Amino acid sequence: MKIPRYFSLPILILPRYGCGMWIVILYFWAINALTLLVFGWDKLRAIRRRRRVPEKWLLRLALLGGSPAALLGRWIFGHKTRKKRLTTLLYAIAALQAGAIYLFLTYSSV
Repeated sequence: MKIPRYFSLPILILPRYGCGMWIVILYFWAINALTLLVFGWDKLRAIRRRRRVPEKWLLRLALLGGSPAALLGRWIFGHKTRKKRLTTLLYAIAALQAGAIYLFLTYSSV
């Protein structure tokens, strides 16, 4: 059975960074799943004209590492697409996180 490449990334990272990296990977999977669920929940609440999830909570989830899921949730659900401030902040958070990951992978000791 051949394993897809994106599933083998943790296997390539594991020998370099140790078993603690699995905790980080599981955290990012969990926070991104939670963020996507909250964006979907907020869209459902918007359709039903119920009380919504505050934007500050959506941004906090993105800041905690859920920015890929936040951007994916906006695209899948077509949600909060007219909010320029939220869009700008989400892209800024994603760019900062991508830069931090790049710096970590570039300058970490082997």
